[in-house]
Amino acid sequence: MTERTSGGLLGKLAGKMKESAGSVTGNGALAREGRLQQAQSEAELEANRHAVQARQREDQAELERERTETELERERLRSEVAAQEREAQAERDREEAERRAQTEEQRAIAQAEQERAARESAAEAAAERAESERLEAAKQEIRLEQQARRAEANADAVDPEEER
Repeated sequence: MTERTSGGLLGKLAGKMKESAGSVTGNGALAREGRLQQAQSEAELEANRHAVQARQREDQAELERERTETELERERLRSEVAAQEREAQAERDREEAERRAQTEEQRAIAQAEQERAARESAAEAAAERAESERLEAAKQEIRLEQQARRAEANADAVDPEEER
């Protein structure tokens, strides 16, 4: 027989009907063909179940692969973000250190300027005191010279004969 038999559940049902018809009519070839058709349909159904299971396993494996790739990408991105945050923190720390250094430098410059101004002021005060002392010494010298002249004049007036 070259008749094409359908597989799957319909083929199984058709095989069962052929087997039953062959048994009832006493046609052994028809009954055997029905059993073969049932076996073939059962094998086809089993192959389909295995194919579905294989596809499910492949789909599951693909899903797991994608999950793994996603997790790896997520971890890579976390690492990248963490590295960027570390770099940003390092930059903020560097800028803060630079600001502190500039502030310290400005404070040192201001302090040095104050010390210079204080030294200049002290030097000016010392110069003024020295000038004042010099002027006072000059005045004292003039007073002493005047006193000496008066004393000499008084001495000349007391003893006019003694000349120098």
